[in-house]
Amino acid sequence: MIELKEPGIRTTIQDMGRIGHYHQGVPPAGAADKFSFMFGNLLLGNPRHVAALEMMVKGAAVEFHKKTTAVVTGAPVEVFLNGRELPMWTVFEIQKGDLLEIGLIEKGLFSYLCVSGGFDVPEVLGSKSTCLASVFPGITGRLLLAGDKIPLSEPLPGAVQYIGRELIREAMPEFGKTETVHVVLGITCDLIRDEGLVSFLNSHWTIQPQSNRTACRMKGGHISYSEIDPPFGSGGTPGNIVDIPYPIGAVIVPNEEEVIVLLNDGTGGGGFVTIGTIIWSDISKLSQMRPMSKVRFQTITVDQAISIRREKERLIERVAGSI
Repeated sequence: MIELKEPGIRTTIQDMGRIGHYHQGVPPAGAADKFSFMFGNLLLGNPRHVAALEMMVKGAAVEFHKKTTAVVTGAPVEVFLNGRELPMWTVFEIQKGDLLEIGLIEKGLFSYLCVSGGFDVPEVLGSKSTCLASVFPGITGRLLLAGDKIPLSEPLPGAVQYIGRELIREAMPEFGKTETVHVVLGITCDLIRDEGLVSFLNSHWTIQPQSNRTACRMKGGHISYSEIDPPFGSGGTPGNIVDIPYPIGAVIVPNEEEVIVLLNDGTGGGGFVTIGTIIWSDISKLSQMRPMSKVRFQTITVDQAISIRREKERLIERVAGSI
């Protein structure tokens, strides 16, 4: 068991997400930065989906009531075990009674505390991931609080052999203030004028402070709508359409000065013009970007998107093979 002495700002339990319920209005949730999350589990010898603590902006202070092994991954942050500083991305041993303190996140937004075997909390709809919008009962329906006691699963057999294991250099993520993300155009992009598409792709978009795990809001360009009468039942304004399903990563254009990219806690549908979809491997990168960071969009084909995903999967396999 662990006890939260200081919960941080928005600390939750996350795994790889909740699959198969999006059509019922339940977002997948799951770790915002899937790669940092998976690499933490792989370093410990865990299956890649095992639940961890996700900490946003400020880390937690955690007292351990069980001997285990752990690792801190994700956005750069200071880590102290009983007052002694530890490196990130390196597995360390925990003794019963140890106090782990994780500080302010310096770049990016999300860091992860992964432990051998994961956290022993109930699954809801097949996942341990917290989704605040879904208001699940119990600990996966809310932010973690000071005094919360969270059961740990038993450490995996041979967990001590992973102590000191480090992430390979080629897999180490970067957390920049300017990034390019890849988008597959489609859905209702025919409702955008050609010059609007050019502006979308050529502009530097600034992430707004209202962004969160649900969506990333950006301003910076001008995306002009086609001169087509809004369809019946859409609400009568140019940015509206009759409701459609939204995929995670959907790039929504609610007005001509703003885009909204749906992230892991995003809604399953709505009635705004949608220009395309961010590819899976770039959602983690976008989720880690702080407000006022700059984003450029680069269009790619479905085949190119599949190629990038396969390369990311090969990287995950190289990490697993190195451990």
